[in-house]
Amino acid sequence: MRDLGWRTAYRVGFPLAKLWWRLRRRPHEGALVAVHVGPALLLLRSSYRRAWNFPGGGVGRGETPEAAARRELAEETGILARVLEPAGEASGIWDGRPDRVHFFVLSLRELPALCLDNREIVGARLVPLDEVAGLTLTGPVAAYLRTRAPTRAA
Repeated sequence: MRDLGWRTAYRVGFPLAKLWWRLRRRPHEGALVAVHVGPALLLLRSSYRRAWNFPGGGVGRGETPEAAARRELAEETGILARVLEPAGEASGIWDGRPDRVHFFVLSLRELPALCLDNREIVGARLVPLDEVAGLTLTGPVAAYLRTRAPTRAA
């Protein structure tokens, strides 16, 4: 029941936040982690949007993009990564605000057990790279896929 309350709060709050961001037009900085597991990508579904996304979120004040990526990866999936490979950045107007997103790559041989909170993050799936194009993706994930060649675990 508590999880349902949180999901409802996210679903109501996210459109309000997007409206606020659109009015303020204050730039945002984010960090996302493309988790490659063999020939597949890990995609997450949040409770408040239809599009699939990579683990990640905002870069906090005084935080490096890599530190934010590690923090968000752990918070959203339970995966603790020691090594993240920088994979560039993209800029655009996403969720109604100017956004600069830093990308990182984590390549794994197999996916560890995930620990989703079932509040903000309600779904996760490994998607073969040749099937990713058929999904609804967030703007930053689509930008990453347009500019990056897939990498695979060694």
